[in-house]
Amino acid sequence: MLQSSHFARTSILVEDHEGLQGWISGYLIPDEPHTLFVWQVAVARAARGRKLGKRMIKKLVSRERLRDVTHIKTTITRDNAASWGLFHSVASELGAELTSAPHFDRQAHLGGEHETEFMVTIGPF
Repeated sequence: MLQSSHFARTSILVEDHEGLQGWISGYLIPDEPHTLFVWQVAVARAARGRKLGKRMIKKLVSRERLRDVTHIKTTITRDNAASWGLFHSVASELGAELTSAPHFDRQAHLGGEHETEFMVTIGPF
């Protein structure tokens, strides 16, 4: 609830007659005001395969209040095929380049307890 209220401008929620189907929480990066950081993407099992994640991201960046956003960033581990597919698809739809680089290293930052997180950047669009 806090994320959805504190970051309402940069988050989105999708409901239908069956209930909550999707949610994205994001924020504008303080030192990069033209960049939307997508923090979390959740799609209900019943709604998967319907491109809901991509539609939510595109809806977010089309909002009038986010008209100055030219880039999207997120972090993804190498083994998260669904997220890689989503963000490659978003980049393609926006006609933008997708780049990635290690950001939080498994050993250096995460004590070997979690896979390396790659910073993924889409843009400019």
